[in-house]
Amino acid sequence: MHGAMVREGVLPDGFGLSLSLLPVLAAFAVTLLAAVATAFVASLRVSRIRPVEALGEAAVEPARLPRWRVIAGVAFLVLGLNALGFSTTATGPDAAASVGGLVMALIVATALLGPLVARFGNRVLGRAARTVAPIAGPMAQHSAESAALRAGSLITPVALAVAFASVQLFAHSTVAHATRGQAEAGNRADQIIVPAGPGLPRGVAEAARRTPGVTAATPVKRTTVIMPVSALGEQSLQSLSARGVGADAAATMDPKVTSGRLGDLRGDAVALSRDVAGGHGVGSTVSLSLGDGTAVKARVVAVYDRGLGFGDVLLPRDLVAAHASAPLDDHVLVRGKGADLRALAAAHPGARVVTPDAFGAGLSREIRLQGFVNQVVVAAITGFILIGLVTTLALATAARRREFALLRLVGATRGQVLRTLRLEAAIVLGTGVAAGALIAAVTLPAFAAAVTGVPLPWVPPLTAAAIVACVAGSGAAAILVPARLVLRRRTSPALS
Repeated sequence: MHGAMVREGVLPDGFGLSLSLLPVLAAFAVTLLAAVATAFVASLRVSRIRPVEALGEAAVEPARLPRWRVIAGVAFLVLGLNALGFSTTATGPDAAASVGGLVMALIVATALLGPLVARFGNRVLGRAARTVAPIAGPMAQHSAESAALRAGSLITPVALAVAFASVQLFAHSTVAHATRGQAEAGNRADQIIVPAGPGLPRGVAEAARRTPGVTAATPVKRTTVIMPVSALGEQSLQSLSARGVGADAAATMDPKVTSGRLGDLRGDAVALSRDVAGGHGVGSTVSLSLGDGTAVKARVVAVYDRGLGFGDVLLPRDLVAAHASAPLDDHVLVRGKGADLRALAAAHPGARVVTPDAFGAGLSREIRLQGFVNQVVVAAITGFILIGLVTTLALATAARRREFALLRLVGATRGQVLRTLRLEAAIVLGTGVAAGALIAAVTLPAFAAAVTGVPLPWVPPLTAAAIVACVAGSGAAAILVPARLVLRRRTSPALS
């Protein structure tokens, strides 16, 4: 992972690894504790049940779920709906913070109510199976219906894999798409001066203003500030993306100011996005720490909507440069469509003049690199979920060898048994994928509305298809491969 991050430019060359045994030991302790607790809880009822009841339950699966499981599942479902209602009415960090609770509540509710979800999916998809295969279809539907507890335990990891991968990947794609959209919609510059190295000297912006045909030249310097932000009723210090901009910023950028004026951004003034403004309106004072740790009290002169495209905080460029390690600008926005800036670029080695489209392409690459680590983490965690899914499905299929042998004894051919199993796998996996997709379909619009203000997440079709194909393909292979191996054995040993 470190090598990939260096190759992609996420980490600079020479940035070493910092390894420790503490995370490994902590993971081992948590895993061991979870395994022991799970085994203890599972053994409570088994150790107390009478032998006759145990034989009966081993032969026939209970028709109803335990009352505690239904109550707990409904409780988590209510918690999820409550989080959904809160996220649709709140904005900014409050709504974004509630999305995580929404996903977890819905996944836990799916796990607890898995058999009920399995029965519902069997009614819907079982009809399609009957239509496709008049002989194997009814057998597959009956098998899935009679083993709803087993099907529910199989649906849960499928739903978890689909929901987790979809929410994590599509949340980032939604933010990236909204960031590009806001940056493009708010750009008023006709040309942009960018550096080939670490930055541009202050004289570049001043020279651009003196160029014939230029009406405004705004230097932009990116930085980070620490500021208390309200989230879920509590204030916490957060690191926020900020930009120092020149006095003529209103002519070259449009962050969609809803109150105040961007032209008043000078001295100790500050402009805040609506996501972090909270109760701070125009005229109020906020405390924040600049790049070198200096604490300042700044007067709010504007509140704007496009925080993704222009950062959560806008400050005067001179204030940011005075508290930075290097007073270099990241780029200069130039207003003046017919202005010839070639002489300026030649006079400042490393400076290049690009169009807004080319600048937007560079911004897209930066956003992609920012999401690289997230994609690697999602791939790793989803991979572990798939390992658990494949193991669960393979063991559950191998444990059904007596059932398969009985079907062969009553006259079913090996091909009919496999067709039945394929249709049953389609029913179970289809229900799990639908449950996971439903969780994502509920969560992502709430996230999109909280972050972008529009409840339309950006879902790349190829990525969505890859998630479904990966989960469903792994699950189908984990069911059908062990089944083929079991059906190759002789019938009598399978019944022994």
